[in-house]
Amino acid sequence: MTSTNDIRRSFLDYFADAGHALVPSAPLVPHNDPTLMFVNAGMVPFKNVFTGLESRDYATATSSQKCVRAGGKHNDLDNVGYTARHHTFFEMLGNFSFGDYFKDRAIELAWNLLTKEWGISPDRLTATVYHTDDEAYDLWRRISGLPEDRIIRIATKDNFWAMGDTGPCGPCSEVFFDHGDHIPGGPPGSPDEDGDRFVEIWNLVFMQHEQEDNEIVRDLPSPSIDTGMGLERIAAVLQGTHDNYEIDLFRALIAESAEMTGTAPHGDMAASHRDIADHLRSSSFLIADGVLPANEGRGYVLRRIMRRAMRHAHLLGAEKPLMHRLVPALAAEMGGAFPELVRAQPLIEETLNLEENRFRRTLDNGLKLLDEATASLGEGDTLAGETAFKLYDTYGFPYDLTEDALRSRGLSVDRAGFDAAMDEQKKAARAAWKGSGEAASESVWFDIAEEFGGTEFTGYVSHDGEGQVLALLRDGERVETAKTGDDVVVIVNQTPFYGESGGQMGDTGTIANDGDLRAIVSDTSKPLGRLHAHHARIEQGSLKTGDVVKLSVDAERRTRLRANHSATHLLHAALRNRLGGHVTQKGSLVAEDRLRFDFSHPKALTPDEIAAIESDVNSQIRHNAEVTTRLMTPDEAIEAGALALFGEKYGDEVRVLSMGREGERDYSVELCGGTHVGALGDIGLFVVIAESAVSSGVRRIEALTGEAARQWYRGREASLTAAADAMKTTPDDVPARVAVLIEERKRLDRELAEAKKALALGGGGTSNAAEDETIAGVVFSGKVLDGLDPKSLRGLIDETKDRLGSGVAAIVAVNEGRASVAAGVTDDLTDKIDAVALVRSAVEALGGKGGGGRPDMAQGGGPDGDKAEAALDAIRNALEAVPA
Repeated sequence: MTSTNDIRRSFLDYFADAGHALVPSAPLVPHNDPTLMFVNAGMVPFKNVFTGLESRDYATATSSQKCVRAGGKHNDLDNVGYTARHHTFFEMLGNFSFGDYFKDRAIELAWNLLTKEWGISPDRLTATVYHTDDEAYDLWRRISGLPEDRIIRIATKDNFWAMGDTGPCGPCSEVFFDHGDHIPGGPPGSPDEDGDRFVEIWNLVFMQHEQEDNEIVRDLPSPSIDTGMGLERIAAVLQGTHDNYEIDLFRALIAESAEMTGTAPHGDMAASHRDIADHLRSSSFLIADGVLPANEGRGYVLRRIMRRAMRHAHLLGAEKPLMHRLVPALAAEMGGAFPELVRAQPLIEETLNLEENRFRRTLDNGLKLLDEATASLGEGDTLAGETAFKLYDTYGFPYDLTEDALRSRGLSVDRAGFDAAMDEQKKAARAAWKGSGEAASESVWFDIAEEFGGTEFTGYVSHDGEGQVLALLRDGERVETAKTGDDVVVIVNQTPFYGESGGQMGDTGTIANDGDLRAIVSDTSKPLGRLHAHHARIEQGSLKTGDVVKLSVDAERRTRLRANHSATHLLHAALRNRLGGHVTQKGSLVAEDRLRFDFSHPKALTPDEIAAIESDVNSQIRHNAEVTTRLMTPDEAIEAGALALFGEKYGDEVRVLSMGREGERDYSVELCGGTHVGALGDIGLFVVIAESAVSSGVRRIEALTGEAARQWYRGREASLTAAADAMKTTPDDVPARVAVLIEERKRLDRELAEAKKALALGGGGTSNAAEDETIAGVVFSGKVLDGLDPKSLRGLIDETKDRLGSGVAAIVAVNEGRASVAAGVTDDLTDKIDAVALVRSAVEALGGKGGGGRPDMAQGGGPDGDKAEAALDAIRNALEAVPA
């Protein structure tokens, strides 16, 4: 028997020997067509080559392309397990000509492979052609020798292929294999064509026209060939069966699931085994190509596929998770042709195991409730939509599983009722929404989210991508087009741009197309937590809804953001390790040029603590461990030791980031949806530049990483060198030289203070009253001194009082335009003269208010130093008014 692996190899070798370039399968997530959820045909990776947007260094090619049809308009999910030929994952064998050969060579290569290389009897083959394609009809007659009744003209779109309403198109020929009259069904074009007897095994597309708005407008200058042959179908033919699930590949997978569940591979359980085998392939290959379970987009489709298979494992009586235990069998069958499957095997197994453990709890509860809800229903009855919605909304039981579970019992679900209940929930969500602070009204965001779903974020693995414009907003209102100079918000179906959340700033970059469009994205926000809103200005060209655009994140800025974000995780762990478990995050800012981290702690950090924290973070950076990501429920993540980030909103599922190692444990484990470095060495360097208080019990650290940290150190070094030059010394000797200068300054300050004091006591100063004077029988000493430290006033007043013996002393000190005044009264005069009253009169003259002290000593000040003499005069006037 020819194995599936042998068939794939012989196909590729055949076309390689015929001069075709052997092209590996592209990933399942299309990079050149954002309108597709998954690659669903062999020609998808070559689409831009056919349209002329891209050139390759070969004119002919052959491949075995991985394909998934389980979402969007190409969806075979509901038929899997119930038919002989439907799959969610399949391989498409193909040969392609980009303006090299055309119909004659394509038909000749196909016929020789089928009949000569693989030995299929011509008597069991039938060809179809588009009803007006006389050229293809004549070529089949000449090359194959098929009789006219087995070259069938088909007038429908089945034999006319188009890339879209606009673009390349052309007639095609399909090759059918006759499995024999013991199987029901008729030839193509007959009333019984939907039977299983005649099965299409190959489609040859003759791309020769170009159409606009669904009408052919011209012939292509270089006609091309695109063919597709399902590997599973041709394997069934060559292995003598009409059932794809009977080929060696599926038999091996089904045998493994049968052994692990202790059930027969055939009979009543056959559909479950088939479903598991098919869904194992699609789930594993999607995970290997970077898709992980989620509640939106591709991740949601993956989760549906996984959960359908897991429900069938439950029906088979599997007592513990099954899917992840089947991965080694799949890798053994297909790992040789697809090494990415082997490389990703640990991730595939872990993801399947986590998802199945989680889903088994949901399934057990959901099936019990479903049994209760349908206990009174008989075959042909319908389950109320509200009940199906309650299972979905309250217990997490997906609608499609409810539908699938009831199908085997002859029951259906009221989909209209389910949809109505869903609409009511959306209305309630609108009413409960508290607002996102966006310029557009909340109703606009809800309308967009309900119409298109959330934006799929592709930026964990790439800075660039393509997306289809779903909506444009200008001044908060939806518009259909935008032109040069417009400021708009752009919503696309998928984007590499990160929307600001969790402390990380939104991405910036550009939006362009294959024409003249250029838009600058200044920010990306995340309204409703589901949409990525690109805030952009159209610099040139125009943009309209439905356009396919190229999105490019500012990669250098994103690199700095990633480094700063990962550094906050390391900083958090270092703070907890050094200061204690009471440290929790209270806020953060992840900007491109810096990071800021707020945390709970009762007091300022010492220099030694800051140095130790810096050292810990940089040690982890130097060890350059990889950053790993896992998907878990919030409860599972926290149970596993992950720290939840302040301000982050968590759904049913979270990304858990693990960074660094400390002994046998991860250094940092946190819940986070942001973008991060691939390995800690990418951070480069970490330095704390400030530590301060935010509020009572909350501290703040500001830090830099990478080049910004290096430049900070360079700036400090430059300042040190400049200081050394100014002091005529070396940078190493600056601390000692500064200490000497400080001591010298202190000595000079002391000497200056003593000189001013001596001057004051000696009767100098700027006052016109050079000598003591007598006012109303009281001896008065009043002086104005420039540059005197106000702190010296009290001592000078006391010494002046001692010199006077009996009398009043007043000094006004003027510094940088302001004045301070002090007055003293000897003890024998305090019963009739109050120093506080004297000072207040002087303060008023200086433009100030108040002044205070005791009857024998008071002090105050004012802003108008020019009025120093007036202040002394105010005191003189007050003394003259004292009763004798």
